Amino acid sequence: MRESSWPRAAYGLLAVLAMLAGCGRHAPEAGATGEQPRAVRAATVESRILTSDLTASGRLVPREEAAVTSQLSGYRVAAVYVDEGDEVRAGQLLARLDDTLLRSDIAQQEANLAQQRVAAEKADQEAARVRGLEESGVLSDEAIAGRRLAARTAQAGVAQARALLAAQRVREGLMEIRAPVGGRILERAVRPGDVSSPATLMFRIARDDLVELDAEIPEQAMKLVRVGQRADVILPGDIHVAGVVRLVRAEVDRATGLARARILLPRRADLRPGGFAQAILQQGTSAPVRAVPAAAVQYGAGGATVMVVGKDDRISTIPVTIGRRGGGYVELTSGPAIGAQVLTGSQGFVLDGDKVKPMRARTAAR
Repeated sequence: MRESSWPRAAYGLLAVLAMLAGCGRHAPEAGATGEQPRAVRAATVESRILTSDLTASGRLVPREEAAVTSQLSGYRVAAVYVDEGDEVRAGQLLARLDDTLLRSDIAQQEANLAQQRVAAEKADQEAARVRGLEESGVLSDEAIAGRRLAARTAQAGVAQARALLAAQRVREGLMEIRAPVGGRILERAVRPGDVSSPATLMFRIARDDLVELDAEIPEQAMKLVRVGQRADVILPGDIHVAGVVRLVRAEVDRATGLARARILLPRRADLRPGGFAQAILQQGTSAPVRAVPAAAVQYGAGGATVMVVGKDDRISTIPVTIGRRGGGYVELTSGPAIGAQVLTGSQGFVLDGDKVKPMRARTAAR
């Protein structure tokens, strides 16, 4: 029985091997029938009018800020007359320093000046007595020259005393801390009893109470921002304020890649520096531009690119330069020509040279 069952098992094993060999022969034949192109979504590069507005956000800041300090050091603050939020005019008294010590110094300098004047008068009289005696022999030439020199020295002493007194008079005027500009007090950092110092800030004033929006704008959108451009600034609470671009900064922040523009706002009591606001920069209608759907543009380390479907339905990646955006489309300032087909999906599943089957994507109405 064992000898008769062995041939049957061997025949069965041979049949299994033959089936496997047959499958191996048919596998490459199936693959050799040709490529199976992947179905992809595509759109055509076309000429469109982009009318979207640019949105930017940032913080409210004073257009110009004045820092107020004392030019004197070592004097006690006697009184403070304004507080944060107050409106002040240029030259208005903000604070006063204690001038007790200064008054004593002024009295001392006045007395010194009086003494110097008396000494100068005496020296002038002595010099006058020897006038015309140069050749008389009554006094030596050295004595005559000494009296004249003493008179000039006394006059110099008077001038010095007068200058010292004038310096003290200047300090007397600086005892009153006045506003260098008109505007709103943003910060009061001084209290009665503090000691004055040129390095210590007393007040911060927003000049003319003018507030601006320091808006952050992507670098690629800076070409859309211009001085004089109107903007709709939205404050917290959905409050809309009309503004105008006053300044476009020339430098781009290296850390964030953002540029900045200053949007001047009208005077309003509810505009508080440091607050957050959003601006919509109005672009208006422009001429038609070469555009593709935003989904067609990919961004990488080398910049923006699109995948173009060639005449043989094969893929090639082309670098592009983008401009404005609007309505789901992106302007191409460089790249494929109008009429070319670009992928709007599946870019991560195909490579350059792959054959695809483009399917026309549904486009938005113009």
